[in-house]
Amino acid sequence: MSASTLTWITATPPTPNGELHVGHMAGPYLAADVLRRFTLAERERVLMTSGLDDHQSYVAVRGELDGHTGEEVADINGERITRGWELAGADFDRLIAPRRDPGYAEFVQAFFQKLYDTGVLVPRTRPLPYCAPCDRWLYEAYVSGGCPHCGSGSSGNACEPCGRPNDCGDLIDPHCVVCGATAELRPQTRLYLPLAPFADRLARFWRDTPMPPHLRALCERMLGDGMPEIAVSHPSEWGVPVTVPGFEDQRIFVWFEMAPGYLLQCDPDSARPGVGPVQFFGFDNGYFHAVLFPALFMAWDPEMPLARAFVVNEFYRLEGKKFSTSRRHAVWALEALKEGGADALRFHVLRDRPNGRQTNFSRGDLVRAREHLDTVWNDWLNRLVQALRAETGGVVPAQRPAGAGGWDLLEARLTRLCGELREAYSVEGFDTRRAVDLLDEVVRCGVDFGHVHSHERERPAGRDAYRAALSGELAVASALAAWAAPVVPVGAARLSEALGWDPARRVDAAALAPPPAGTVLTLPDGPVFGS
Repeated sequence: MSASTLTWITATPPTPNGELHVGHMAGPYLAADVLRRFTLAERERVLMTSGLDDHQSYVAVRGELDGHTGEEVADINGERITRGWELAGADFDRLIAPRRDPGYAEFVQAFFQKLYDTGVLVPRTRPLPYCAPCDRWLYEAYVSGGCPHCGSGSSGNACEPCGRPNDCGDLIDPHCVVCGATAELRPQTRLYLPLAPFADRLARFWRDTPMPPHLRALCERMLGDGMPEIAVSHPSEWGVPVTVPGFEDQRIFVWFEMAPGYLLQCDPDSARPGVGPVQFFGFDNGYFHAVLFPALFMAWDPEMPLARAFVVNEFYRLEGKKFSTSRRHAVWALEALKEGGADALRFHVLRDRPNGRQTNFSRGDLVRAREHLDTVWNDWLNRLVQALRAETGGVVPAQRPAGAGGWDLLEARLTRLCGELREAYSVEGFDTRRAVDLLDEVVRCGVDFGHVHSHERERPAGRDAYRAALSGELAVASALAAWAAPVVPVGAARLSEALGWDPARRVDAAALAPPPAGTVLTLPDGPVFGS
């Protein structure tokens, strides 16, 4: 990749019907930040974007259930979400605020209108659930029933367990979420996007785009069953109004809205990105990102670059059940950050990230993560600094790394490990679980090397050998400061400062070197990692 090439990273905008929970952090947000930090360390241009999904019907429903307006729910939780990102170190370059950004609604409406004017969107009259007690049409968050594809409990428009879309009217035994009444089906005319005309182009796109097998299976299953028509407008008062004559009382489906929203994230001036994004999202949002959005972009501009890769997480469970904002089954991110700090949270959820399989969070996990960082990582660094203070007054010795033949072996092992770590940080091999395991191995290599070669000081003529061994440990610590920065940036920055290094170093074998001889080491007050 040339120095002028931009890597655009997106993380699906969260719904502000509640604040961020640990499951969100284990999903797209911290993983996207890992790729961002690694790419920046490579001296490449990066743009990481997201926003707030204010117009999700889940926001309005949460307001009704709690006695608030949708605007109040979105504002309160939007502030908490952005605060959670900030405290966790998820550093976005651009965030979209749909209800506040000038020109946002107008661009979404222009995008929608163009697709209608060119015949891509068409009217269809089909059954839609209606709640007589509430006097309301039911769609998405307003309705629940059985998925017509897998039979699982599902909301309207899409099923979380199987990932497939529904038409709301085809739900099994639909009920109103607000009052619980059984819904009746009434004919309603909405605007639809037929996906069949895009089937061949989508198949070619899927063939060439990296994605996990679970998502690829979903795409191919939808293609094999015949591509459906997707309702892209709903009778509602929440969201961006439709401007098509005859449909002004409807609102643009929020997942349609997100497609032009992504364009504004990348380039709010031209709304035409020059590169395809690396998109981070959960499997329950897979159909939208892999099927709906590409079809909309193909219709909007056939020459537009589509996604470069999909990085997908499965569900993260809490005590065996799926994290859920709407059901309030969650450990909130702000609470977890207050309890364990950014390093402990990042270390644990990136090590336990549900990549390719569901994983489970228990309430003691953050405590155990912090204890691990303290008793393994920090304990080794503390012992190293204490040994240097006793031997050299805390100054980096002049002797270069060595250790009775052990250093050559360790250097070769860590160099190979660095290559694996770079792969785990890269788009093609992205795997934070593997990255954290490799970082843990770096620390354990430093611990073992230090213990073995501490005996050099017992030899009558072993002072030079002992100091060379300390230099070897310092080289490992220096490598850790650079290599761990994408995962635990707070502690890595502290360690870099203590060793006298610039924190913005590449993840490469060159980082496996001690600080210059004569450098005075300054260990911070308190732990390096985990606070």
